[in-house]
Amino acid sequence: SSSRADLSTELEDILAISDSSLHHVEDATEMFNIPPRQPVYFSAPFFAAWFFTNFSLLFFPIYLLGLVSTRKCEKLSDILGDVLRGFRERGFTVGRFLNRCLCFCILWLVTTYLYTLSLHVLYATDALALFATNVACVYLLSWVILHEQFVGVRIVAIILCDTGIALLAYMDGITESRTLSGVVLATLAGAGYAVFRVMFRKVMGDPPVSQIAFIFTALGFLNALLLWPVVLGLYLTGTESLTSESIPWNLLFAASLLLLVFHVLMQFSAAVTYNMFVTLGLITAVPVSGALDVILYSANFAGMKLAGVILIGIGFFLVMFPANWPDYITRLLRSIIMLGHNASGRPALCKRDAIVTGPSTRYAQRHITRTHHIS
Repeated sequence: SSSRADLSTELEDILAISDSSLHHVEDATEMFNIPPRQPVYFSAPFFAAWFFTNFSLLFFPIYLLGLVSTRKCEKLSDILGDVLRGFRERGFTVGRFLNRCLCFCILWLVTTYLYTLSLHVLYATDALALFATNVACVYLLSWVILHEQFVGVRIVAIILCDTGIALLAYMDGITESRTLSGVVLATLAGAGYAVFRVMFRKVMGDPPVSQIAFIFTALGFLNALLLWPVVLGLYLTGTESLTSESIPWNLLFAASLLLLVFHVLMQFSAAVTYNMFVTLGLITAVPVSGALDVILYSANFAGMKLAGVILIGIGFFLVMFPANWPDYITRLLRSIIMLGHNASGRPALCKRDAIVTGPSTRYAQRHITRTHHIS
C-alpha cells in the first residue's frame, strides 16, 4: 500500500509538472505574441501580367540571333537600318510609331491581366478553352472592320462558340461554385486578343517579320518604362501583395519564357509554315491541359462543362475552314465518284457525271455520244 501511495504521488507530481510546463508555454506565447505561421499565397495578377509583358523585349533580339546565324555577312546596323527604313516608307514618324505602340501595349497588358485574373477562379483548361474563342471574334471583327469575305460556316462557328461560353457560364448553378466571374474574364481576354490582332492588321498592315519583331520589342520597352507606376500604385494601396516570400520567381520566369515562346511562334509562323497550323496548336492544348488538371488537381469535366468545351472546340475547327471550302468538298465528291466508276469498270464519263459537272444538256449529250463512238 505504501508503494502504491508513492507511485500515485509520483504520477501526481509528473502531471503537475507537465501542466505547469504547458501553462508556462502558453503564457510565453501570449507574452511574446507569437502568431502561428500561415501559408503565403501569391495574389498580384497585374504584376504578373506586367512581368510577362516585359519579356516582349526579347522579340527583336531573338529575330537578330536567327538572322545572324543564317546570314553571317550581314551587319547588325544594316538589319536595323532596313527595319527603320521600312517604317519610314510606310509613313510612320517616330511620334506616330510610339503612339501606336503604346496603344497596343496597353491593350496587350489588359488582355494578359484579364486572362491571369481568370486563373484565380477557373481551371487552366476552362480558361484556355474560353480564350480559344478569340478566333471566332477575329473572324467577326475582320468581316466588319477589314471587310473580309463572308463565310456562312464561320457564322455557325461563332454561334457554337457563344453556346459553349453560355454553358460554361451556367456551371455556377450546377457545380455550386462561383465561376461566372472567371468565365467573363477569360472571355474578355479572348475578345481583347482578337481586337489586338485585327487592329494590328488595320493599323500596321501586313509588315514583314523583322518589323513585327521590332514592334513587339517596342511594346515590351514601353511597358517596362511607362507602366511600372501602376504596379507601384497597386502595391502601395494594398490592392496587390508583393513581398519577397509571396512572389514565386521561378514560376514567374518559367511562365514568362513559355508565354514568350507561344507568342514568338504565333507571330513568326508565317515565315515558317501556314498560320493555320500554329493556330490549331491553341485548341489542341486544351485536352492536354485537361489531363493535367485531372491528374494534378482532381478536376471533374462532365455535364455542362464538358459540353461547353466540346462546342467551343467544334466552333474553333469550323472557323479554320477555308473560305472556298465548298469547292474542296465538290472536288472530293467528284474524286470519290470517279474512283467508284473506275472500280466498277464502267466508263469514267456517263450521263450522271455530265450532270454533276454542270455543263449544258446539249454539250453533255454530245460528249456522251462522242465517248460511245470512241469506245
